[in-house]
Amino acid sequence: MVKKEDLRIRKTKANLYRALLQLMEEKTFEDIKVIDICNVSMINRSTFYDHFNDKYELLASFIEDLKNELIEHLDVQIEANSIKEYYIELLKLLLDYFSKNINMYSSIAIVKKNNNSIAFDMMFDASLEAVTKRLKEHYINKSNIPTEVIALFYVSGVTKICTEAIKDSKEFNPEKIIGYLEDLLPEIDYLEKK
Repeated sequence: MVKKEDLRIRKTKANLYRALLQLMEEKTFEDIKVIDICNVSMINRSTFYDHFNDKYELLASFIEDLKNELIEHLDVQIEANSIKEYYIELLKLLLDYFSKNINMYSSIAIVKKNNNSIAFDMMFDASLEAVTKRLKEHYINKSNIPTEVIALFYVSGVTKICTEAIKDSKEFNPEKIIGYLEDLLPEIDYLEKK
C-alpha cells in the first residue's frame, strides 16, 4: 500500500515548486540559489533541506510529479476505430492538459534563459509510456515493425508539434494543431484493434 504524503509536506513542496517556477522566469536555473527559492517561497532553509538536498533534487522532484500527473491524465480509455483516430484523441488529451498548464510548461521549459528540455523529455517519456502500453494492450501488430518503434515514431512527431506550439503560448491553438495532424497522419493498417 502506497502511503499518502502528509498535507503539510505537499503544501511545502507546492510552495517550493511555485517559487522555482517564478525564479526561472527571471533568471537561469544555474543562477538560482537555494536561498532565493526559500525567500520567494517564504520557507526556512532548514525546511527546504528537510525535503531536498539541493535545487537539482527539487527540480527532479517537480519533474517527476509532473510526469506522474501527465501519465495519469493520459491513462483514460480512448474509444477509437483506427490508430489514426487514437493518435488524434491522444493529441486532444495532451493539448487539453497543456492548455490547462500552459503557463507552468512555458516557465519550466521554454523561457529563453533556461535552454533545457527537461519538461519536454518528461512529456515525451510519459506519452511514449502511455502509447506503447495502449498499443500492446488494445492492438494486434500485423507488421514486422516492433510496436515500440511504431509508438516511438508517432509519439516523437506528436510531442514535438506540441512542444513547438507551447513555445509561443500566445499562439497556442489546439484546434489548428489537431487539424494539421489529421491531415498529416496516414490511415495506418498495420495495427488492428483487438
